Amino acid sequence: MGRIIALIYGLFCYALFFLTFLYAIAFVGNFYVPRTIDVGPQAPLTEALIVNLVLMSLFAIQHSVMARPQFKAWWTQFVPKAVERSTYVLLATAALALLCWQWRPIPAVVWHIHNPGIANVLAGLSLIGWLIALASTFMINHFELFGLYQVARNFTGLATPPTKFKTPLLYNFVRHPLYLGFIIAFWATPVMTAGHLLFAAVTTAYIFVGILLEERDLVDLFGEDYRHYRKRVSMLVPWRRSA
Repeated sequence: MGRIIALIYGLFCYALFFLTFLYAIAFVGNFYVPRTIDVGPQAPLTEALIVNLVLMSLFAIQHSVMARPQFKAWWTQFVPKAVERSTYVLLATAALALLCWQWRPIPAVVWHIHNPGIANVLAGLSLIGWLIALASTFMINHFELFGLYQVARNFTGLATPPTKFKTPLLYNFVRHPLYLGFIIAFWATPVMTAGHLLFAAVTTAYIFVGILLEERDLVDLFGEDYRHYRKRVSMLVPWRRSA
């Protein structure tokens, strides 16, 4: 019964994540959803800045803290290992949903591309960024990343094997294609408002901090294999070698 409950819980967390992820694409792209990065409750500039920075900070702290091995070692004293990743996904989804729900638009226009052709190219480039991010998860192990692999293995009575170091497809050109996709998705827009610029700038800064933390953990996990990979493949820009 415990295995069935864990499987249902993992499926629920994944479904909730995927729906929220789709909403986030529409949120950033200003597509047809109730609230987007530029459509929502109006607030004075100071209030909007504070609320938005708090929302992004909550999202960043949740991601950074719960992803660290030290936290996982403590956390799994209370949460079964089979659902640890699903619980992480659930809380990350809640933080993202809260951001989309409570975001305060700052409508001042930074740039506005009026040429329809260029505007469509930028909108399409943003969607390509989202596609790169999603495809990157499948190149490693999408279902392990979002907890389904763990609950499925638990359901069948099999232990989750140790993570193997691999660099498939896009990972041979940049070390973090997932983050590259997000950066493209956030910055490629025909209409850049002050609120959108705040979102893009803060999330990009967080991505670089996250990369530093993540690579430190990857060096601890994979040792010389990852050190060699880091020297051979650039972080985010495919045509530039790492120092």
